[in-house]
Amino acid sequence: MGVQIYIHTSQFPLTNGKEVVEVEGNTVRKCLENLIGKYPKMEKGLFEKKGKLHPFVEIYINMETAYPDELSKPVKDGDKIHIILMLAGG
Repeated sequence: MGVQIYIHTSQFPLTNGKEVVEVEGNTVRKCLENLIGKYPKMEKGLFEKKGKLHPFVEIYINMETAYPDELSKPVKDGDKIHIILMLAGG
């Protein structure tokens, strides 16, 4: 069954247009690593050089914020991870 990751609209080009990607993993970090294994371009869209999420990336699990320590949050089969980007501009 796996975990579904919902990709932010602005990152669709990094997943070849896929809106939802099914992955395996028991933590958010493992799921995101699996996602990057399938779509390597996602790494720069999600992570800083030191393996931390970019400050503008928010993670939700089953529509609830995973903050703080979002990468270590446990997930299980059937869970849904949403990647939200906090965009600003004018």
